[in-house]
Amino acid sequence: MVSPQAIARPGSSYSDVTSRVGSAKVTRDWEVAVLGSLVLSHNSGIYKKKELYGRGSNIIGVADFVNTKRIDGQLFDRVPLTSAEQARYTLRAGNLLYCESSLVREGIARTLFVTERGAGTAFAWHTRRYSIDKRRLNPAFLNYFLQSESARHYLISSSIQTALTGINTRAYLGCPIVIPSLAEQNLIVEVLSDADALIDSLEKIVEKKRLIKRGAMQDLLSGRRRLPGFEEQWIKKKVGDFTNCAAGGTPSTLVPDYWGGDILWMSSGELHSKRVSDVQGRITEKGLLESSARIFPPYSVLIGLAGQGKTRGTVALNLVPLATNQSIAAIFPNPSYSSEFLYHNLSARYDELRELSAGDGGRGGLNLTLIRSIPILFPPLNEQTAIARTLDDLDAELEALEARLEKARQIKQGMMQELLTGRVRLV
Repeated sequence: MVSPQAIARPGSSYSDVTSRVGSAKVTRDWEVAVLGSLVLSHNSGIYKKKELYGRGSNIIGVADFVNTKRIDGQLFDRVPLTSAEQARYTLRAGNLLYCESSLVREGIARTLFVTERGAGTAFAWHTRRYSIDKRRLNPAFLNYFLQSESARHYLISSSIQTALTGINTRAYLGCPIVIPSLAEQNLIVEVLSDADALIDSLEKIVEKKRLIKRGAMQDLLSGRRRLPGFEEQWIKKKVGDFTNCAAGGTPSTLVPDYWGGDILWMSSGELHSKRVSDVQGRITEKGLLESSARIFPPYSVLIGLAGQGKTRGTVALNLVPLATNQSIAAIFPNPSYSSEFLYHNLSARYDELRELSAGDGGRGGLNLTLIRSIPILFPPLNEQTAIARTLDDLDAELEALEARLEKARQIKQGMMQELLTGRVRLV
């Protein structure tokens, strides 16, 4: 085990420590030190063979850090532990836990705080638990500081990139930290905890609204639930039976005259906008005429044809005329059906569309033949319109909630930047 004293000297000067953090500037009446000078004990997690997982004690591993804010009584995985292992490898309230390795550089050294409800959770190999001197530092304050821009910059820049990204104990415990008075630390924790509570509540509301929308889509788009006043029978048609579709194209990037004009040109990544009223790309009339690109009319249903990420099978609706690249297909609108209904129908079938992809194991891509063969269960046109309007309303509510959540997250980040550097004081 590396001793904290080997990491840093207690009482390091302001300039000694802040010079190692780059842009971090803090008020000079705060003490500045390195983390290792305040650590009382630390140890790495327990290694257990993969086949042992699935029963026994609750245990958190590196993969769980991605979607976890704090260790607060969640069930992660289970593994059998002896009494001696439980004594050595379970967390206590006020402990901090960080990951020593990550698949991506941005995930390295993520640190989690252990609440009262999280006590008793075991921690696995490639994670490291530590405790700090609470007479000088509130563990919850430290946890917030380790999420700050300056601390993340230091920890990421101190990592080692191989097949995985890793950080050694010396580097992690060498992170420069600021130490206000305990009274001010406690006030900062109170303010940021209130911000977290708001974010947590909004996340729960958003997730509930998503579940409501998913259930409504499953019921309304299958005919299991009918809107009031509609009783006519539904019929099944393939896309090619009621309209046509086409793929886009890309003018040569080697010809400057093809680019920078007034015609909107959409790339595959912009499908995630869902309702598309503007895009980044622009091509000229010459680029349109001298390539396979074509302009799709408004209210075409757009589908991502290729890609191993999330784009393939993603559905969007263009609200303005535009051209697209060749990895997007457009299902053309016509008066016989509601484009909005078809958009919602195919959006709800994302996994099905990806499975439909040509190629071994669905690793290829969609094509126009496959799209024309997709079966759609259609109610009468007026019921299509009513269903689409109902789902549009749910979308609008969800988007408003997601905007509130994102705003709350941004506000918290701004508060952290102000409070953890002393630019805004609470005492």
